[in-house]
Amino acid sequence: MAPKNQARDNREARERLRLYEARQGLHDRQRRRRRRDNLVGLAALVVVAALATGSQLAFAGSQPSGKASASASASASATTTPTPSASATASNTGDVPSKSIAKNSTWTGSITLNKDVKLGIELDGKKAPQATSVEIDLIRKQFYEGTTCHRLADTDGFKFLQCGSANGDGTGDAGFEYGPIENTPSDDVYDKGTIAIARSSSTSSQSTQFFIVYGDTTLDGSTGGYTVVGKVTSGLSELQSKITSKGISDASSDGTGAPKVATTITAATIKQDQ
Repeated sequence: MAPKNQARDNREARERLRLYEARQGLHDRQRRRRRRDNLVGLAALVVVAALATGSQLAFAGSQPSGKASASASASASATTTPTPSASATASNTGDVPSKSIAKNSTWTGSITLNKDVKLGIELDGKKAPQATSVEIDLIRKQFYEGTTCHRLADTDGFKFLQCGSANGDGTGDAGFEYGPIENTPSDDVYDKGTIAIARSSSTSSQSTQFFIVYGDTTLDGSTGGYTVVGKVTSGLSELQSKITSKGISDASSDGTGAPKVATTITAATIKQDQ
């Protein structure tokens, strides 16, 4: 092997080792996150049921104030006042991949779950250059392979599968957190097929976790919303039939929980469109 190629292989080997160690939970600050902060980062979601008995309220974790929803026959509002996680900061931390990686381009690839659910994906390097660059870098370095999708929401108007934590339980990252929030929907509706970046209370707390929306979902945007990094272009029906339709184990107070079908990312690919 030529010396130049050997040096490159050595660098890649060192980088893979660094990411492997990150996945072993070496980042204690993430471990200290409250378990209910292992969300999509999602703010309080208000689901209004226009029933004679009143309204139903659902929360998506420990985010700041939720917006009130109302109809002619029912209305509801609520506020959560979380303590920011230990890792929530006002600026980027760690070695964040350069936003130039995305090259202001569209990127396509796939995420395979449990070896038999293959999702086609498209990432938008124009509308979300920083988040797209991070995802490209993580996929290229095989960070996601072997990680789990630990959180499922399956109520009406609130449908997503959250993936990408290093420790498989909503904690752990690749050693960095970043902002800004990019490309959020103006109406707070995350359309079916959306891929967005999870975060906690800080707008610079995005890291490796993302969520796949498999049914139109409304999330509170008063604290900045969640970066829409791309979309699923194929395979969503398989995701629903083989994983999300099977339900949740041990639902928490916000109605989310681990999917009954244990879900692991077994492969991920990405390439720039020509």
